[in-house]
Amino acid sequence: MSKIPFSELATAAYCPRKLYYQRQDDIEIPDLVAERRQLAFEYESLLAAAPPDLTERPIAIPPEQFRSNLERASKLDAWPELASPSGRERLTEGKDCRGIVHKVLDLETPVPSMVFTGTPPEYGVWEAQTVRTVAAAKALSWEHERMVERAFVEYPAYGIVREIRLGTRRKAAYRRAVRTTQSIDGPPPRLKNRSKCEACEYRAECGVKTRSLRSLLGRLGG
Repeated sequence: MSKIPFSELATAAYCPRKLYYQRQDDIEIPDLVAERRQLAFEYESLLAAAPPDLTERPIAIPPEQFRSNLERASKLDAWPELASPSGRERLTEGKDCRGIVHKVLDLETPVPSMVFTGTPPEYGVWEAQTVRTVAAAKALSWEHERMVERAFVEYPAYGIVREIRLGTRRKAAYRRAVRTTQSIDGPPPRLKNRSKCEACEYRAECGVKTRSLRSLLGRLGG
């Protein structure tokens, strides 16, 4: 059986039906995604940059807040490796999955740091991103034959870096995504949580119907 791409595991954790449609499509990385991902490899120069210079970069928040977040991240024990990683964009293969580990940090063990260009949650990490990060850790663990029990998740457009421990709950989410990915051979059922459908690029193919808050309020008031 072929190894599952990290990206497919993340999509399966978010919406299995989306993965079904995604497999039939050619995905291109938007320019903004590539530009924001590049920020994760320029932390030291971004810390030293003046606010007017930061406004020219693809950050998602005001320069002062970005700088404050990045200064907080610089207090992490892994900061030297996060700012200048030993491994960059490394293709890694594990027992079940394969994909690009954005940064491989040379700490007590090889530790992955995965870079995401969207909006971070208020606390922690989105589940789909957790699954992708666990996949990266398991692939590194398989390659190096050493346990990997922690990882980092970066949101460079916000200057945020979060350390996560790869405990039982996160590993269970990864295993569910593996099973889901391996079982897809036709369109899975639509999600009950339709909030995920609003911004999905496959809404038309999926046939899901969503209503705006305004239309729902209109129905309730009419």
